[in-house]
Amino acid sequence: MSQLRGATVVVTGAGGGIGAALARRFAAEGARLVVNDVDAEKAGAVAAALGARALPGDASTIAAAARDALGGTVDVYCANAGVAAIGDPFAEDEGVWSAAWDVNLMAHVRAVRTLLPDWLERGSGRFVSTVSAAGLLAMLGAAPYTASKHAAYSFAEWLSLTYRHRGLKVHAVCPGGVRTNMMTEAGELGEMILAPHAIEPAAVADAVMAGIAADRFLILPHPEVAEYYRARAADPEAWLDGMNEVQRAWEERSAGPA
Repeated sequence: MSQLRGATVVVTGAGGGIGAALARRFAAEGARLVVNDVDAEKAGAVAAALGARALPGDASTIAAAARDALGGTVDVYCANAGVAAIGDPFAEDEGVWSAAWDVNLMAHVRAVRTLLPDWLERGSGRFVSTVSAAGLLAMLGAAPYTASKHAAYSFAEWLSLTYRHRGLKVHAVCPGGVRTNMMTEAGELGEMILAPHAIEPAAVADAVMAGIAADRFLILPHPEVAEYYRARAADPEAWLDGMNEVQRAWEERSAGPA
């Protein structure tokens, strides 16, 4: 993809999973990369393998440092880092909500606040938001994740409708189940809901590259998510009833034999 050769790219949460797959694809296209992850060892390993620059640390605060590491300009910023927690949102410490809001949404806001002035001055820039299908639908058992991912999608959508005429390209990536540590950590719920149709991180990276080539805002590595999204909008009551059936099935499965 000629438009990415020599481009400066930041990928957060790139120590593994989707982030590492994205980093590999951008590197293969000839981009100059900053690889971020909260795990310094993982960030270093991915960066070393790709001839990239590692920038360990909190994804919600690294945009300026990443820009400086790339010589003052970021062409593509991939806000990929995310956190999820499965469980009763009312029995958990509010720190779970704060972490989800900070990483899944405010990291995106802070990155754009840092990079937008240069993008608008140049009349070009690209923001790639790894949202999740949960940002269009819902993830059972994960209220902080669902709420913060809906906010991330809304923020990406707002960016696109506000600045697309000024050269900013925005992409909202909304995969379903992906074989990553996050899916494993979802436990039985992940096995029940996500695993049956899970894809590899590389497939998500392929979809992102296709979306970038087409300048397409909504990127759906799982095409069936579009059908679920349409069904949700067309008949919210039926969609809620269907999701509640899955919720009850999960509760019964979790309870085990009486």
